[in-house]
Amino acid sequence: MVFDKTKPVAIGADHAGYTYKDDAKKWLEEHGYTVKDFGTQGPASVDYPDFAHPVAEAVENGEAAFGILFCGSANGVAITANKHQGIRAGLCWDNEVAKLVRLHNDANIICLPARFISLPYALQMLETFTTTAFEGGRHANRVGKMGCM
Repeated sequence: MVFDKTKPVAIGADHAGYTYKDDAKKWLEEHGYTVKDFGTQGPASVDYPDFAHPVAEAVENGEAAFGILFCGSANGVAITANKHQGIRAGLCWDNEVAKLVRLHNDANIICLPARFISLPYALQMLETFTTTAFEGGRHANRVGKMGCM
């Protein structure tokens, strides 16, 4: 098992990504995950850090197995989440990138740009992310150097 299914998945989105978030929740539940939804729940304009920080904190504190963040470009949520120690949030726009952020970077949050990818492709990347294990080896040393000292 790549991620611990006994812990929930932390998920969040801003107004640009909330519909993808809702569909991702359904997909996760169909695949045996429980989900902790940090919002948002509608199209009203919101500030993405208000949702990215709680997702990152849940992963950082070990309360969640991993996290998923959606926003328009996914840049804002990725930057915000990566401010947290122990978080490796990867911005994914392609299925191969979703594989490599797990395989080489041991990402624990996937950030998806809802305005630039289709929902089916987002779910495909989510499947790749959740089924790809960290390769370790030469990558473990590099991942170990990511945190601030």
